[in-house]
Amino acid sequence: MTTTTSTTTAPATALPTPSAVDRLLEAIATGRGGTVAALFADDALLDATVPGWRFRRCGGRAVATEYASWFASPARFEELDRLPVQDGEIVTYLLTWLEYGVPWAAHHCHRLTLDANGRICGDRVFCGGRWDAALLARMEQAQVESDEQEAGHVR
Repeated sequence: MTTTTSTTTAPATALPTPSAVDRLLEAIATGRGGTVAALFADDALLDATVPGWRFRRCGGRAVATEYASWFASPARFEELDRLPVQDGEIVTYLLTWLEYGVPWAAHHCHRLTLDANGRICGDRVFCGGRWDAALLARMEQAQVESDEQEAGHVR
């Protein structure tokens, strides 16, 4: 009796290549904001609204220089929402990190536009500010008080 064994190998499936947005979020979370220049088109525009100010940076290197100061510490996304749109993504997050042992947080919304090559050609970002531990505690207390008022439990 002859036994024939047939083995079939499933085709190798390549993992999807991370998009420029995926890699940007990884750089933000790992505190490597200064390494993002290659993710941006040479003529990319960063249009940033920050508390009390608005400014622009042009080009991947200029964006990376700005992001080096914004995203210099390893961080954690406490909230992260990604909404694909026709020409890119809208990304919102609450980011937390430690600076010299002190907790900080920031709330951002990015409207990211991608070019035909998948590079970021536009980043319109709205920043709610950087909040240190003392301000975070005050915000938490204000939320507790607001929740108590809504529930009818005013002190």
